[in-house]
Amino acid sequence: MKFIQSLQYALTGIATFFRNETNGQIQLCAAIIAVILGWVFQIDAMEWLVVVLCIMVVLTLEMINTAIEKWCDVVHPGYHPQIKIIKDIAAGAVLLAALGSVMAGAIIFLPKIISFFQNWI
Repeated sequence: MKFIQSLQYALTGIATFFRNETNGQIQLCAAIIAVILGWVFQIDAMEWLVVVLCIMVVLTLEMINTAIEKWCDVVHPGYHPQIKIIKDIAAGAVLLAALGSVMAGAIIFLPKIISFFQNWI
């Protein structure tokens, strides 16, 4: 029963994140686009693995970043230079993951997109 309750809390957290966080919504849209592109271009299993891992890493880090920011706002609602550093570092982690994901996406999808348009013209 405890497991079910823990699962419900986790699912509530995920739903709250996507319902209330603009960055999460944007990243979810990017993830959906990546999945659609993967389906359209019939990427292989290894490419799917990379795409899924990139999606999960970015979304997970964004959720952690959001939790850190909200926690910091509770601990110190006003401006504090150390809180700013904490928030900046957490945001930087998300940015690095997103940039890596864009690079991985470019490696996987750009050749397929270029080939599609070369064959189409």
